Amino acid sequence: MLAEIGDCRARSPDPSALACLAGVAPSTRQCGKHKSVDFRWAVNKQPRDAVCDFAADSRRADPWAAKLYDDAIARGKDHPHATRILARAWPYVIWHCRQDGTAYDPAKHGALQALLRQDQPAAA
Repeated sequence: MLAEIGDCRARSPDPSALACLAGVAPSTRQCGKHKSVDFRWAVNKQPRDAVCDFAADSRRADPWAAKLYDDAIARGKDHPHATRILARAWPYVIWHCRQDGTAYDPAKHGALQALLRQDQPAAA
């Protein structure tokens, strides 16, 4: 993914900019009171494919990613759309890792830890 996105941190000053750079941000249009959110067609497809492939594989190894994907499927999204939803979440994690100069640590991932605490039975 780094080869496709690049290692220049200045190109992505915040997580949403990294998502746009990676090509996974949706296209939002608004005219008056009507607002539509659509698939973004005009992007560099190589970074988007890299992030989407990473996201699709991550759902098998990470409970947080699996929950995001399963929740999207439960809302009626098809596999490609659910994968893109998951791919939209990962740049936020990746951005923080790049800014801190650290590797991904599941113990520090707040959403994953909250999910794991939810799954544990209450102590008596």
